[in-house]
Amino acid sequence: MSHMQYYLPLAAPFFFVLAALFALLVLLIQINILRYAYERLGVSAGTALLLLLASLLGSYINIPVWEFPERLVQGAEEVSYFGMRYVVPVVEQSPGTIVAVNIGGAVIPTILSLYLLAKNELWWPGLITTAVVTAVVHAMAEPVEGVGIAVPIFVPPVIAAVTALLAARRRAAAVAYAGGSLGTLIGADLLNLDAVRGLGAPFASIGGAGTFDGIFLTGIVAVLLASLSRRA
Repeated sequence: MSHMQYYLPLAAPFFFVLAALFALLVLLIQINILRYAYERLGVSAGTALLLLLASLLGSYINIPVWEFPERLVQGAEEVSYFGMRYVVPVVEQSPGTIVAVNIGGAVIPTILSLYLLAKNELWWPGLITTAVVTAVVHAMAEPVEGVGIAVPIFVPPVIAAVTALLAARRRAAAVAYAGGSLGTLIGADLLNLDAVRGLGAPFASIGGAGTFDGIFLTGIVAVLLASLSRRA
């Protein structure tokens, strides 16, 4: 409990796909296709890319905050869910399930989401989008043996994008990112902490395995929304 845990939230091939999407965003900005999209989000392109990179790298770091008495899954393995593969880490000398907070999938998205809502004064659209995403994600979230709580990867970004367009069309990008990130964390992880008991997961990370991929894709979808709204 006193030590941070380091492991990728996804199996390496799937994590590298997210890294490749990030590299593609960098390329599109460098050739001026998406250079101004981040300004529609309320941050500069350089700052946004730095935050996305920090989110990607920070997904490797988990800060333990709680522990449930639990049977322990022995040995590292990979668990498949909805086409994605998640790594079950080895946790030595642990009598149960350690609950942690993921830096890249929880801490950074939460801080950035609150910043975007405050700077753009989008609290009501943000609250509505967060509530809708929370409800849908909570309904679709499933306990996965050995992993914890998982959500189909495309559910958070799609629901966030549709709801944000209806709630704040001209500022849909910022609302989509904030509502999608916060709604996923609340609906999938926070509201399902009790469900983690009995899954045999050695490590349950808020914003980590099972939800990080959806949160990261929400950021990419928000950028695309920003680019489209600029052209409109």
